[in-house]
Amino acid sequence: MALDGITISNIINELKTKLLGGRVDKIYQPENDEIIISIRSLGKAHKLLITANASHPRLHLTEKSKSNPMQPPLFCMVLRKYLTSGKIIGITQPNFERIINIHIESINELGDYSTKKLIVEIMGKHSNIILTDENDIILDAAKHISHEKSSIREVLPGKTYFFPPSNKFDAMLLDEKNFKISIQKSHTKKLQNLIYEHYNGISPSFASEICFRASLDPSDNVSQTSENDLNKLYQNFKSIVENIKNGNFSPEVIYSEKNKLFEFSSIEMKQYNLLKKQKFLSISDLLEFFYAEKDAQYRMNQKSQDLKKLINHNIERCAKKKDMQIKTLKEISNRNTLKLYGELITANIYSIPKGAEVFTTQNFYDEKLSEITIPLDPTLTAPENAQKYFRRYNKEKRTFSAVQTQMKQNDEELLYLEGILTSVQTSTDEQDIKEIRQELYEQGFIKKLKQSKGKIKTEKSKPLHYISSDGFHMYVGKNNHQNDELTLRFAKGNDMWFHTKQIPGSHVIVVSEGKVIPNKTLNEAASLAAFYSKGKNSALVPVDYTLKKFVKKPAGAKPGMVIYETNKTAYITPNEEDILKIKKAD
Repeated sequence: MALDGITISNIINELKTKLLGGRVDKIYQPENDEIIISIRSLGKAHKLLITANASHPRLHLTEKSKSNPMQPPLFCMVLRKYLTSGKIIGITQPNFERIINIHIESINELGDYSTKKLIVEIMGKHSNIILTDENDIILDAAKHISHEKSSIREVLPGKTYFFPPSNKFDAMLLDEKNFKISIQKSHTKKLQNLIYEHYNGISPSFASEICFRASLDPSDNVSQTSENDLNKLYQNFKSIVENIKNGNFSPEVIYSEKNKLFEFSSIEMKQYNLLKKQKFLSISDLLEFFYAEKDAQYRMNQKSQDLKKLINHNIERCAKKKDMQIKTLKEISNRNTLKLYGELITANIYSIPKGAEVFTTQNFYDEKLSEITIPLDPTLTAPENAQKYFRRYNKEKRTFSAVQTQMKQNDEELLYLEGILTSVQTSTDEQDIKEIRQELYEQGFIKKLKQSKGKIKTEKSKPLHYISSDGFHMYVGKNNHQNDELTLRFAKGNDMWFHTKQIPGSHVIVVSEGKVIPNKTLNEAASLAAFYSKGKNSALVPVDYTLKKFVKKPAGAKPGMVIYETNKTAYITPNEEDILKIKKAD
């Protein structure tokens, strides 16, 4: 769910309580579209996260810290110049829009007090963070919008800032007059559309909630709804508006029937009362919780886009090469016939007249001694025709041998690349991506690695760690380096090793500690191996398992590649709900 005007109102209510009168201490810009402002207020330090990324734009207080670039971006430096040590004197939400104005008073170069506005626009892919002076002149923005990108509104330094155009009513100014106007404009529309299409900051989900509270179906047509029901709709809308004005919020997240996060709200969503809910004391705590995984995944996708493109390009190259190799094998599939022609010509060398274009003889290699007709080059003698066929046979024989070797190498490379792609999709943090990038560089798929400026402390990424229902520790490799580390160095001989059969995926290790591993743990480990593989969305995925002592790495094999013997095979249909039930260790 995107942040609507109601959630923004809840956020502003919290920020006013905690930040008004506070002073800006430090400003960071960990991402191109994200800033973190450290603020001291009432003797406490607060961190305000503001992000304008297209998928999850928002702002809220945060407890988390993020790594920052060695050299601060230009926008960050502009913010520091104008806002550092500034006092927060106002936080507003104009017209109940998804816009937050943070008014910050500071001393300018002339020693005079001046007020700057940090404007946060929460509008999906059009989200932005904009700094203006007291006259609404833009000083800078996280995203510059030129006339080429938008003919309606430019967002560039030196331009005058104005709000995005809107013809909707301010929901906080709701009265019977504008509600009746919206009814007239929505005569042929659904009740849900009547609300969210005519009032700022109202999402479809919230419009549906108002209908639910009025005991009306959101999909009902306005023209077919009685005046009494429309009045009930208005009264319920008005009641919620009054609660928002009075700061009566009740932040909650809602889980789907499959126990997955799918919705959040700043007020109680009665339409979801039959589903599991989780209450929060503050909207910041809710947003931090709700977006933790989603935001991390979004950032991971952003940072791994080039890797996915590179890997997919090489997979396509291998697939094309394989098609060519198969085509070549078809073209030389009759090579043994060439050898047969040469031998039959040699056996009948004195029976073939000079200048003949064909020669028919018995095929003494055939049990039935069937007749065979052999094409000849009339300009060549019989021995020369035989030699010509032998040369062609030997050439195609060498080609067959070479193509067989090349196909084996190509298949191994294709399997490796598909495994790497699965590793990218399984990655959970930036260090995983760095290790995969390093591996691709070592394997020759990346010609040059970008070198970081300055000294940056890096730690090895860690495999996923689960604890089975029987208390056994289970580890899942997220990339080939981790797979090799787990299988070849971490695991002991009697630990159990799991991997999908001929399908790219993670190595899974169950630490036995000398004990017999119960069937339930074996099944959970096999489920992990199937889930963290290319077969994640398939049914009955074959998972091989054996003692680690039977797993070997051939000399010269690529990272993550092993061979094994005396294995058993389990057939697993991966299910995310089953994986979520397995206890995850810290």
